Amino acid sequence: MRLRHIKGAEAAIATSPYVIQEPVNNKGRWAEVFGNSNPLEIEVGMGKGRFIMELAAAHPDINFIGIERYSSVLLRGLQKRAGLELHNIYFMCIDAKDMADIFAPGEVSKIYLNFSDPWPKDRHAKRRLTSPDFMAVYDKILAPEGSVEFKTDNRPLFDYSMEAIPEAGWEISAFTHDLHNSPLAADNVMTEYEMKFASEGKPICKLTARRMPPEKQL
Repeated sequence: MRLRHIKGAEAAIATSPYVIQEPVNNKGRWAEVFGNSNPLEIEVGMGKGRFIMELAAAHPDINFIGIERYSSVLLRGLQKRAGLELHNIYFMCIDAKDMADIFAPGEVSKIYLNFSDPWPKDRHAKRRLTSPDFMAVYDKILAPEGSVEFKTDNRPLFDYSMEAIPEAGWEISAFTHDLHNSPLAADNVMTEYEMKFASEGKPICKLTARRMPPEKQL
């Protein structure tokens, strides 16, 4: 997908008080950044930020970080953030594969993956955010009872994830192929994409993954 570059996006991000500019300096110190020891949850590929900002507003006792690698997309999120009174959320413009350099082992309690790029070609499978390579990154930073939540409208990507995640040593604790008509819809927060797809009648798939218990590992 070709993204339209917005002139001045990089400069706006570099001077924003809502963006962590040198996140590697905070590894193991995120409690100090937020000024409390509340659980830390992150969204990888936050887009314009509707999902994570709504979560932050609803859960002031949880700290949130939105990750978006594309500056023009993150800029839209910053514009939205400027109009909100929130004290428990920051953003970062980084590549998700570098997260183990930014968060210490066990520092993150939950990771959200929403409507990620499906990378449909087989040769690009390693770039999918539910690939074994990325699950290995999540394994390095999640707390022992931490989880990964994944939503998508792309059924081939979801089917791939249902196979790839267990192969990476994780257990899928819950899943549905029609989120909005399932028990998992309780307390569901929709992204911009999800609102669009739902209005078109497209079913949304969701899964939750946790590390596989030792007794279930081969």
